[in-house]
Amino acid sequence: MISIRQLTKHYGPNPVLRGIDLEVAAGEFVVVLGQSGAGKSTLLRCINRLVQADSGTLSVAGIDALACRDTSVLRRQAAMIFQHHNVVPRLSVLKNVLTGCLGAVSTLTSIMQLFRREDVALAMQCLERVELAHKARERTDSLSGGQMQRVGIARALAQRPKVILADEPVASLDPKTARLVLQYLRDATRELGITVLCNLHQVDYAREFGDRIVGLANGKLVYDGSACSMTEDDLQRIYPGQTTAPQGATARADELITPVAQVRAQA
Repeated sequence: MISIRQLTKHYGPNPVLRGIDLEVAAGEFVVVLGQSGAGKSTLLRCINRLVQADSGTLSVAGIDALACRDTSVLRRQAAMIFQHHNVVPRLSVLKNVLTGCLGAVSTLTSIMQLFRREDVALAMQCLERVELAHKARERTDSLSGGQMQRVGIARALAQRPKVILADEPVASLDPKTARLVLQYLRDATRELGITVLCNLHQVDYAREFGDRIVGLANGKLVYDGSACSMTEDDLQRIYPGQTTAPQGATARADELITPVAQVRAQA
């Protein structure tokens, strides 16, 4: 689904990605770990061409992402979920989700927001997947931070993408809400067979939700393996110079797992 070979990117004279090789299969939930500045966000932004890579090869859902002239074609297949929600506060929850359908409709329809009945039905289905259908007609700025991020997930799903790129989607959320958001993201994409590449800082979340973990350090891929096989030595390579790797909370992940049903109302 995603194939990357010797991908490089510089910002001015500074190398950010140094020869990244990565294969991600259809339906995988892959978490990318690394310190700030390791290249995590740049990697995701190269994949959907928010940033242009300098060299290498990059294929997403059969599309040559580096040579593709119409980036809208690529971005329909590779939806993005951002750290800071990226919603339109004054619009309703439903209309925010419907913006995920804009790439598949005409320019006039986009301008007039004349959405097809089937688009509205799809948007409502996506809201049901994140348990926000009852909020569809409310203004988005009335929601909590966790609920806004769930709107972002629903909007990404409404694109009917083959890949979702999630860039620090829970960085600003408390541990309970973060786990709930990641649970919705993993469950929805698993049911639909969508591939996920998700940047995180929290090692415990990566182990809990990822099928596989990729570690970046100084722009290089330094770890690629299953979530359960990552050792302390691997973490030292991912987080060089740090005595402890960042966690989502103070206790171990297996001590903090809270049943989703107990926290839905709080997020």
